[in-house]
Amino acid sequence: MLTVGLTGGIGAGKSEVSRLLVEHGAVLIDADRVAREVVAPGTPGLAAVVDAFGTGVLAADGSLDRPRLGSIVFADPEKLALLNSIVHPLVGARSRELESTAAEDAVVLHDVPLLTENGLAPLYEVVIVVDAAPATQLDRLVRLRGMTEEDARARMAAQATREQRREIADILIDNDVPLDTLRKRVAEVWDDLVRRARRGAGTARDEGGAAAE
Repeated sequence: MLTVGLTGGIGAGKSEVSRLLVEHGAVLIDADRVAREVVAPGTPGLAAVVDAFGTGVLAADGSLDRPRLGSIVFADPEKLALLNSIVHPLVGARSRELESTAAEDAVVLHDVPLLTENGLAPLYEVVIVVDAAPATQLDRLVRLRGMTEEDARARMAAQATREQRREIADILIDNDVPLDTLRKRVAEVWDDLVRRARRGAGTARDEGGAAAE
C-alpha cells in the first residue's frame, strides 16, 4: 500500500486531479467528507461539539449548523483550537479505519485541503501538490464558483502560500494547462505511484517532508 497526501490551494484544481486519479484506480479518502461524517447527527463527535459550544450550533433538524459554528470559531483562535481538538482525532481515526480496508497494493489517496497548513506531510509516503498561478486561482474562483473578487482573495490569503505548498511536494502537478495536458500528466503520476506501491514504497520521509528515494 502507498499512502498519498493530495493538496493544493483553493481554485488550483485539486478536485479535478483527485477525480482523475480515482479514475485510474486510486482509493480516495476525502478529509472534508470524513469531517462531516464524524459530526453527523447521532455521533459522539456531534455530542462533543454540542457539549463544547452549546445547542446553538445545531440546525432545526438536529444537524450541525456549520455556518453558525464557523462564525463562532473563526473569530476566536482558542475556540477554533478547541473544535480542532475534538474533530481532528476523529477524522484521523476514521481515515485510518478506511485506509485499513484497502488492498495491500492499493494507492490510497488522502485528499486534504489543509495538509500544508496543519503540518501533515509526514503522515504520507508521497505528497502531491496541485499548483496554479494565483491569477489562475482567482479567475476560477470568480468565474466558475461565483465568488466576489474580494472574497476569493481573502480565502486565498487565509491559506498557505504557494511557496509553502511547493516546499512539501514530492510530486508537483501544474494545473495551469489545458485539460488534455493535465490528463497526460496525471497518467504519468499514476504510473509512478503504482510502481511505488508495488515495490512497497514505505520510504520514510525526512524531517523536511521530502520522501527519501
